[in-house]
Amino acid sequence: MASTRKEHDFLGELDIPDHLYYGIQTFRAVENFNITGIPISKEPLFIKAFGYVKKAAALANKDCGALDAKIAEAICYGSDQVIAGKFDQEFVSDLIQGGAGTSVNMNANEVIANIGLEYLGHKKGEYNFLHPNNHVNCSQSTNDAYPSAFRIALYLKMESFIKTLEGLEVAFAKKGVEFNQVLKMGRTQLQDAVPMTLGQEFKAYATTIGEDIIRLKNAQDLLLEINMGATAIGTKVNAPEGYPEICVAYLAKEVGIPLTLSPDLIEATVDTGAYVQIMGTLKRSAVKISKICNDLRLLSSGPRTGFNEINLPARQPGSSIMPGKVNPVIPEVVNQTCFYVIGQDLTVTMAAEAGQLQLNVMEPVIAFAMFTSLDYLSNAIQTLIDKCINGITANVDHCYNMVMNSIGIVTQLNPILGYEESASIAGEALKMNKSVHQIVVIERKLITQEKWDEIYSLDNLINPKFITK
Repeated sequence: MASTRKEHDFLGELDIPDHLYYGIQTFRAVENFNITGIPISKEPLFIKAFGYVKKAAALANKDCGALDAKIAEAICYGSDQVIAGKFDQEFVSDLIQGGAGTSVNMNANEVIANIGLEYLGHKKGEYNFLHPNNHVNCSQSTNDAYPSAFRIALYLKMESFIKTLEGLEVAFAKKGVEFNQVLKMGRTQLQDAVPMTLGQEFKAYATTIGEDIIRLKNAQDLLLEINMGATAIGTKVNAPEGYPEICVAYLAKEVGIPLTLSPDLIEATVDTGAYVQIMGTLKRSAVKISKICNDLRLLSSGPRTGFNEINLPARQPGSSIMPGKVNPVIPEVVNQTCFYVIGQDLTVTMAAEAGQLQLNVMEPVIAFAMFTSLDYLSNAIQTLIDKCINGITANVDHCYNMVMNSIGIVTQLNPILGYEESASIAGEALKMNKSVHQIVVIERKLITQEKWDEIYSLDNLINPKFITK
């Protein structure tokens, strides 16, 4: 049988398998919180962020005289190992948990303590030499360590997500250029409107994604203000003089982002407004991406009985009963991912609202909602780029023929014939199943063929000019 070590807390003793670097409090968390089945190890940036927090705290505590230099050195060593990802598998507590994140914080404290003990030449669990609470958690509380680590991890994760979103913007922009001369019919309320180009349609998709990139970058900056040094509720209890400022300075240097100390640590310890704003911005992106996917499914519908203006890459047979059917599976899966993200916005909203007095204990579910939303939507966007957008082709002739056979092109005649006459022509064309050209030029002779050719030239339809008699 594997050897064990005895560890204790104020609830009692437990036998911990000796090969584990986490200890009794993490062990209890694993027993208590079997909720998502997703351990912290699945969020390596979060683990890395805890490593940064613990290292910065150790350096600041050494400078303030709260930690012996040798102890601080061992904690820094352990933190560096965690930052390097060498102990990710030791972070086993569930992402959703009670206790405002205490289990995650203690998971980090215990792992770093035991790495540090071995660095000092001791055995795991010999906490009289290096203690998870007294030393690794010195001058800290879960209530400042957890949110500071969360904000760092979320900031870094958002950087990656924004790069993926920028890739989507580029993909749409390229299609905008490629389809610049493809004339098609614009639609409002799913009815014929006026001509446009397929390139304009895709360029608009790129523009709307670009707007969200700007909004996300602005929202991301809200994460740079942290409450490290606040300890339990923001009063800095158990922290030496000057510790918060020194700790945040070390943390900013270690992470490489311009972190700042909140000017009101009591407010910063309870407030989760930044998460609400960021998640709302992420929801905005999900809504717009889902709308675009709806458009792609409509534009590619058919192939014989739908719009059939574009072709999406065929990815798999679409039916177990209908031979030859190919479904728009990539936009469909992106739609579903967006629905998840939109739902998580409500989760974050309710969790932020549920905080009481000096702490919001619901931050773990906020972390879960935001981490998974960023991961899932990033994966969906990359799938959309690689397996759909890049391979879209246009049915050029079909698009052009639908324009010239539409009723909507009568709008181009408003400046020449007036609204009433143009409406009469539209009504007759619909009733008699005739083209606008047949009524205007051949039957009523309201304009000449030469004038028609001027109004409805490809150049004028793509770049409309105001034309009168």
